[in-house]
Amino acid sequence: MKPRLYDTRVAHGRTERVQHGFAYRHATWLVDLDDVPTLPRALGWLARFDARDHLGDPSSSIRANVDAYLASEGVELDGGRVLMLATPRSLGHAFNPLSVFWCHQRDGGLACVVAEVHNTYGERHCYLLRPDADGHAGADKAFYVSPFFAVDGRYDMTFTDPTVADDGALRMAISLTRHGQVVFRASLEGAPDPHAPSFLAGSLRHPAAGRRTIALIRLQGIRLWLKHLPVMPRPVAPVQEGVTVP
Repeated sequence: MKPRLYDTRVAHGRTERVQHGFAYRHATWLVDLDDVPTLPRALGWLARFDARDHLGDPSSSIRANVDAYLASEGVELDGGRVLMLATPRSLGHAFNPLSVFWCHQRDGGLACVVAEVHNTYGERHCYLLRPDADGHAGADKAFYVSPFFAVDGRYDMTFTDPTVADDGALRMAISLTRHGQVVFRASLEGAPDPHAPSFLAGSLRHPAAGRRTIALIRLQGIRLWLKHLPVMPRPVAPVQEGVTVP
């Protein structure tokens, strides 16, 4: 599969204690981990997918690290394809609030989805999901993300496999339920960008996307703090086999 640049709309909304929502445009890539796109060495600073920005051993490949994590969870793909949705490192910086890995068996069937969550404290955590035929899956919250939410509740997630959609459309939705009430929703929707025929062209169109994302997240954090939301203590991140944090 050729790399695809997606022009997406990301929306967040919370209803616990205060009503607060926002949306922004975001550029992200869908790539095959057996054929990760690269730029010429002289342009590597512009965009690159680096193992140190994701789970596992930073000296290995992203594909090998995904396989190691899956093996620690008892999942074997037998060489099946793994697709990653992520924003590359650019201008020396990388930040992905959520990286998604669609992990397929050799026969093409979807074995599982790995949702790799990053927070602004340099920590990360992987949720191993087994979506049903409609792409729905659930998981107990186990990782500190927003300083305004405690580490409790349950996620309901939907990840559509963009390789099976006729138009290649990408759709994801996440909701967090606490004490029987949905308190947070997030969504991402988009389509392949027809103006990015190559990894170089797309990278030139969207430099420093990671820096922009973390700046937007911190801006929203300031807005929530100004609404007098209490900051929740940050616990020690859980240790996962096959996942390392720099």
